[in-house]
Amino acid sequence: MTNHRCRFCGTALNVTFCDLGLSPLSNAFVKPAEANRGEVFYPLHARTCPECLLVQLDEFEKPDHIFHDYAYFSSYSESWLEHARTYAEGMTGALGLGEGSLVLEVASNDGYLLQYFQRAGIPVLGVEPARNVAEVARARGIRTVSEFFGRATATRLASEFGRADLIVANNVIAHVPDLNDFVSGFLPMLKADAVLTVEFPHLLRLIEEGQFDTMYHEHFSYFSFATLQRVLERHGLSVHDVEQIPTHGGSLRVHASPAAVGRKASDRVAAILESESVAGLGRIETYADFSGRAERSKWALLTLLIDLKRNGKSIVGYGAPAKGNTLLNYCGIRSDFLPFTVDRSPHKQGLLLPGTRIPVYSPEKIAATRPDYVLILPWNLREEIAEQMAFIRDWGGRFIVPIPTATVF
Repeated sequence: MTNHRCRFCGTALNVTFCDLGLSPLSNAFVKPAEANRGEVFYPLHARTCPECLLVQLDEFEKPDHIFHDYAYFSSYSESWLEHARTYAEGMTGALGLGEGSLVLEVASNDGYLLQYFQRAGIPVLGVEPARNVAEVARARGIRTVSEFFGRATATRLASEFGRADLIVANNVIAHVPDLNDFVSGFLPMLKADAVLTVEFPHLLRLIEEGQFDTMYHEHFSYFSFATLQRVLERHGLSVHDVEQIPTHGGSLRVHASPAAVGRKASDRVAAILESESVAGLGRIETYADFSGRAERSKWALLTLLIDLKRNGKSIVGYGAPAKGNTLLNYCGIRSDFLPFTVDRSPHKQGLLLPGTRIPVYSPEKIAATRPDYVLILPWNLREEIAEQMAFIRDWGGRFIVPIPTATVF
């Protein structure tokens, strides 16, 4: 998208939403043996379409490069697994799913969600382009194809496996540069009376809470409910319900179905649209004011860390999420502030964070080093992590969360 045109409607993009400077791909972890090699840094500059109000980044790397050897595995968060289990049970009951049904998940990762449908005797199919992640799912017995989803793929899968009673698209729609091709794949893969659910971080929460770190190159687009509804409608899908959920700092779960079914929309659809209107998401001026929020958050975090270091305090990180890498690179936080971070995923341990080259260890490293402060990089999981790391209070340790502004607790 080097000509800066909207990936949905084609309008010229001339309104900056947030410019975070230059940053490497946030999941491009570095092997220690390659620590002396250079990295490619790309502009992390989000713009807003003045016509459809889709917030979006340029496409600098193709998805097949970004997701070739992916570092994110969903099953290492207990709260996310519980979120998946609850969803599966709820949708099974609501739709009356059974052994004659088919549940398809787009970007199914390591089978974290489909396992719960499969345990209930419901046939499942995962579509996961990251081959290393798909292999883990298949090893768990989850039927998975390693492809990018779009209209051609959907048409072929529908012919081979049949159409789905439920399609799940959790935190994937932001990851696709060819938005129209991706969304056009849903309708040919759905049965006439089937349901699609799409979960995504809500742009309203991102703006209100200054969640600038959720912007990184793997996230090509950032959606309000009104814009997503417009995208789905263009491709023959009608939204009939929406839920506000707490994941990823505040997300929406949108329920849609083939427009021909004519399902009546719930009152929640109108309520969310109204809340966005009141917050100004229908006005381009609202989007032009966000950069200042990011700058103020950066200043607050750096002020806190500098004061702590001047007072001889030790600080380490917890987590190696994509959002953390955006935060650290934008703020210029490297090993002089954080000598290391830790992560529960063995797929990240032993590697270096992109850009900052901060080493990643297992969580046991915190107990061994007894730091004064732990900076929680996946701040959306602060309660889960604080509970797991509660033992740091034994030596007076405390936690820091960086968003919306640096806070110690």
